[in-house]
Amino acid sequence: MLKRSSHSRAQGFTLLELLVVMTILALLASVGVVGVRHHTKVAKESVLKENLFQITHALEQHRADRGKYPAALSRLRELGYIREVPIDPMTGSRDTWLTELEAPDPDQPDGDAGIYKVRSASTDIGTNGIPYNEWQ
Repeated sequence: MLKRSSHSRAQGFTLLELLVVMTILALLASVGVVGVRHHTKVAKESVLKENLFQITHALEQHRADRGKYPAALSRLRELGYIREVPIDPMTGSRDTWLTELEAPDPDQPDGDAGIYKVRSASTDIGTNGIPYNEWQ
């Protein structure tokens, strides 16, 4: 039969050890959250760049085919230039795109001006320091 000495330590962790481990885990988790947020923002910016490129390309195709820009983005979908009007990743909506109309033609002052440029409606600042609504 084994005897325990009176100086033997009880099994388990001390409160101080548990606090140190929890502090380390909290620090690691906070670093991870910051990294995930940054990468999510960068991914949304990439989607925004691609969507702006695709819409601009479709607008230019419409102009080349029909001689004028469309009056609405939905017209691009109706005519088959794009499958769907893309979602603005910064606002999460298809309906918030800011559109710029072309300058009126001096030869046809009563003619309809079409959309020649599209921008995001978000005023947040991108990782490049430029607001999203100024991206082209």
